[in-house]
Amino acid sequence: MGKDSIKLISNNKKAYHDYFVDETFEAGIELFGTEVKSIRQGHCSIKESFIQASKGELFVEGMHINPYEKGNIFNKDPLRTRKLLMHRSEINRLMGKSQEKGYTLIPLEVYFKGPRVKVKVGLCRGKKLYDKRDDMAKKEQRRELEREFKNASIRV
Repeated sequence: MGKDSIKLISNNKKAYHDYFVDETFEAGIELFGTEVKSIRQGHCSIKESFIQASKGELFVEGMHINPYEKGNIFNKDPLRTRKLLMHRSEINRLMGKSQEKGYTLIPLEVYFKGPRVKVKVGLCRGKKLYDKRDDMAKKEQRRELEREFKNASIRV
C-alpha cells in the first residue's frame, strides 16, 4: 500500500440521487483510535449524515461508526459529532456558500488516503422531483444503449 493509495470505505449514493454536487473538497476527520480500527474493518455509514458549521468549524452529524469489538471502555458513541479538519480559507468559503439559499454540505465518501481517514465533502443543491425523474430516465436510456451494444457485439 503506497503513500497516496486510496481505499474507499463508504460512499453516499443517496446524496447523488437527492442533490446536484457543485464542488467537492477533501477534509480530514478527527477520530479516536478505536474508531479508526472500526473504519479499517469497513464499519462506517454516512447515509443520513450532513455537515454543520458552527463557531468557524465544520462538524459531521449523523455519521455512524460501529463500536470496535475489542475496544471495551475506549469505544465512543457511534453517532457522536466529529470535527472536520480543513484549511481556514476553505472553511470560510464553504461556510459562506452554505449560507446561500439552497446550498448544503454533504459528506460524499469516506476513504483512507495512505494511513489517514479522509472525507470527501460536497457543496450540494437539492434536486426537485422532476430532476430526479429526468436523471432516472437518462440512466435507463444509457442502460438500454449499453445492453443493445453488448448484444450487437456478441452477434458479430
